[in-house]
Amino acid sequence: MKQALKGLKVVDLSQVLAGPYCTMVLADMGAEVIKIEKYPNGDDTRTMGPFVNEESHMYMIVNRNKKGVCLNLKTPEGLSLFKELIQSVDVLVENYRPGVTKKLGIDYDTLKSINPGLIYCSISGYGQTGPYSQKGGYDIMAQGLSGLMHMTGEANGRPVKVGFAVNDIAAAQTALQSILMAYIYKLRRGEGQYIDVSLVESGLAWTVWEAAAYFGQGELPDRTGTAHRVSAPYQGFKTLDDYILVGAGNQKLWEIFAIQVVNRPDWLDNPLFATNYSRAQHVKVLEAEIESELTKHKATYWLALLDEHGVPSSPIYSYDQTLNDPHILERGMVVSYEHPTAGPMRTLGFPAKFSLTPGQLTNAAPTLGQHNEEILQSLNISNQEVQQLKAAKVISSK
Repeated sequence: MKQALKGLKVVDLSQVLAGPYCTMVLADMGAEVIKIEKYPNGDDTRTMGPFVNEESHMYMIVNRNKKGVCLNLKTPEGLSLFKELIQSVDVLVENYRPGVTKKLGIDYDTLKSINPGLIYCSISGYGQTGPYSQKGGYDIMAQGLSGLMHMTGEANGRPVKVGFAVNDIAAAQTALQSILMAYIYKLRRGEGQYIDVSLVESGLAWTVWEAAAYFGQGELPDRTGTAHRVSAPYQGFKTLDDYILVGAGNQKLWEIFAIQVVNRPDWLDNPLFATNYSRAQHVKVLEAEIESELTKHKATYWLALLDEHGVPSSPIYSYDQTLNDPHILERGMVVSYEHPTAGPMRTLGFPAKFSLTPGQLTNAAPTLGQHNEEILQSLNISNQEVQQLKAAKVISSK
């Protein structure tokens, strides 16, 4: 089967989530990704549960389709092998704290002199410059500094973290699109370049409605629960037995909802509900009115009626309900595969459906140092030398 990124060669020095997710997508689309793990125990996620036959599911889920090498970059031999490998790669991704790569002798300026066409992407909490650059930055700190936690949660509640590592994934996606843009430029001009991505800025760049309100009127995006800032009704509502989501996000849908779904044409005469903006400004009054009607019947009743009249709606699933939903399954978002140690496994599928070059799961995540010999032999290292490198604590495997 054709693969969009076949021929692209990537060295992945990153660990945990943002970098590995970025390089996983590259690998899914056909890039050869060589994951260089720190000596002697590898990526920190190898120690994070849950475990299946001593293999971390956290590690396996974002490192599929990659080749794995465990290399001690703090030894002269390891550093020399790494630099030899870099000569033939297109992309490097790393997420060390700023300054560490220079101490190791693997910073962009050093590697650029070896490979001028190298695209070098650094992912960090706060970026490579600025007063916070030397601080350690995890996803939750990035959510805090980028304003996301302050605007997430119920109006009178405490700040709430988004339910998944949103800034990590935002940084992964930012790095991914930046690498591909740099690669297009390299194909046209033959030049590599350096890319600096931060978790904070990647999340901040997604706050477009909030920025519009602040820059336009000085309005601060406070916590609104499930409600939208400028559109209503567009939130979760309580029914007789459960919560559902209703998105009557324009005037036509609002009128259909009021008249045909809940049979309340009088709402159209209420000046507080006259426009989308006005409804959003009086969202608590609107919420109470709508829930006075929706609590008369069960969620399934309302969802069927909303679908019948073309008003966007949805149940609010638990994660197991999502992964077992027939639509999710038919769209291939749950994929089964075999891991050499863990055995039969399931993972998430590919969200983009390509007509000619779809993502593929061709290999399970590597065990620690699984491809040491293969990669070293590609550098003309003999089997005897491989054994010597093991004895010298330059490489490690499990």
